[in-house]
Amino acid sequence: MTEYPDKISSEEQLEELISRPTGEAVAMFSRIDGDMIFLGIGGKIGLSLAAMAKRACDKAGIKKRIIGVSLFRSPGQREKIELAGIETISGDLLDTEFIKSLPIVKNVFFMAGMKFGSEENLFLTWAMNSYLPALVVEHFKGSRIVAFSTGCVYPLVPVESGGSLETDKPVPAGEYAQSCLGRERMFEYGSIKNKTKVSLIRLNYAVELRYGVLVDIALKVKNRQPVDLAMGYFNVIWQGDANDVVLRSLEHCASPANVLNITGPEILSVRKVAGEFAKLFKVDVKFTGNEASTALLSNSGRAYDLFGRPKVPIAQVIKWIAGWIMEDGKLLGKPTHFEVRNGKY
Repeated sequence: MTEYPDKISSEEQLEELISRPTGEAVAMFSRIDGDMIFLGIGGKIGLSLAAMAKRACDKAGIKKRIIGVSLFRSPGQREKIELAGIETISGDLLDTEFIKSLPIVKNVFFMAGMKFGSEENLFLTWAMNSYLPALVVEHFKGSRIVAFSTGCVYPLVPVESGGSLETDKPVPAGEYAQSCLGRERMFEYGSIKNKTKVSLIRLNYAVELRYGVLVDIALKVKNRQPVDLAMGYFNVIWQGDANDVVLRSLEHCASPANVLNITGPEILSVRKVAGEFAKLFKVDVKFTGNEASTALLSNSGRAYDLFGRPKVPIAQVIKWIAGWIMEDGKLLGKPTHFEVRNGKY
């Protein structure tokens, strides 16, 4: 059984943990052919995902060209990625000439997209989430593509249902979720047209210590702000577990595109999770509203059959987050807005 630390005390320790490859990932990279490119590596997940791939290749004793593409707007971001052994290319993915200039490699991870502030920039939301995928799937038509999507393409479902399945019809609420379904449709179109092998990852939600649904709840409790119960239930998965499954999805790319729900096995209660944080922070917790009978939930049973269940229990993540916040660990300041029920982010 894997041993995990009682607490995480630094970003370096955190980043090592969420980019630590499993034996299964190492074995896969020893089998799979070709170099790889990570489009949108500058986002929250990008560095840890690409770093896990690099570490897996190193452990497998193989050399692959690993490329990260982004505008690299944050100071020092590009240098940090390069220190992890990843080659970088800077440019605007919405520039068609830039897309055409990118090297054709066998394995593509697509992470570019827009969520935060999408309601204020709907034209850009659609461009990033639907137009860009059409450009990418055409340029890399001979590659394997693993593309991030979201569980937000599903409707709210009864809590007792156990969550939406990949076979359920998407019913996206709001333009953000609609544009994400547009992203999927573009990859599906390319997959059918050119027989491009694609995996679509409906992620819902990845968490670590600097951002995510658990951090959002923890901060409300710590700051003695009321916790909204409108979206009373949710799923999450530890970022390291999500990275492992996303990388290993390369071997499950298919034409037509293969859809995979990626999340944790538990349906978590906002009320109970807030109560756990209240105990750890030694404060009282206040709530507003009441739990609805429906929530945005996904069932990842199919992924567990393929990859096994997540290795890091959410109870452990809650303890790590509480300790991190109590010691003023760095936060990204990007709330998930998971409590939104009308799709307006």
